[in-house]
Amino acid sequence: MTAKSLVRLEGLTRRYGGLIAVSDLNMEVHPAEILGLIGPNGAGKSTTFNLLSGFVKPTSGQLYIDEENVTGKSPTYISKLGLIRTFQHSSLMKTLTVHDNILMGAIGGLSFLHTRKCLARVHDVATLLGLNTYLNEISGNLSHGIQRLVSIAIAFAAHPRILCLDEPLTGLNQTEATTTLRVLRRIRDEFNCSILLVEHNMKAVMQVCDRIVVLHQGKLLASGTPEEIRNNADVISAYLGPKHA
Repeated sequence: MTAKSLVRLEGLTRRYGGLIAVSDLNMEVHPAEILGLIGPNGAGKSTTFNLLSGFVKPTSGQLYIDEENVTGKSPTYISKLGLIRTFQHSSLMKTLTVHDNILMGAIGGLSFLHTRKCLARVHDVATLLGLNTYLNEISGNLSHGIQRLVSIAIAFAAHPRILCLDEPLTGLNQTEATTTLRVLRRIRDEFNCSILLVEHNMKAVMQVCDRIVVLHQGKLLASGTPEEIRNNADVISAYLGPKHA
């Protein structure tokens, strides 16, 4: 593993019977970068997320975090190494307050033995994401945009080293999306946290990502800077279309 790789997928493959959802995927996540993972529906993005976080075991290939081979390890084990993910359809508990949702994330990173630290972290994370005024609100009563921010807050409250976000901008208006992108940059810059971002909002991806990986039919189609991906003929043909060129 190179010194610049925090996470590495080496020949990772996942089969479901005769279907190959991810095929021989090689990919790296570098320290303190925002990496976009894009591609058409069915490209293998969600399966890759599930492989990374331990929710799905690979059929073959290897997964490394730092220099440790974590292939086949449980989601709990991988989360303890600092890789935390959100889910596409909300990661919050809608009957709890925003405060208690974020607290559950903090406990995941600190445990009940550090109650004061957990409570302090709730405040710090809420401040970072602009959620202080919502702390006593029931999460399920809030707008979709605020709920998406709460989901990010829960994940970040564990202070991950790698934060994996599954379509965090879905359903957000332009103002909410802009706010969320600003938060992601702060998480990277102020906390040295790597972010892996699955997202269909190409304008946002091109704005916020340092690098982009493109999947197509379970395989790596291209990787590079936003400018390189924007001008890649294969990516334009398979996914972006000429309007993004």
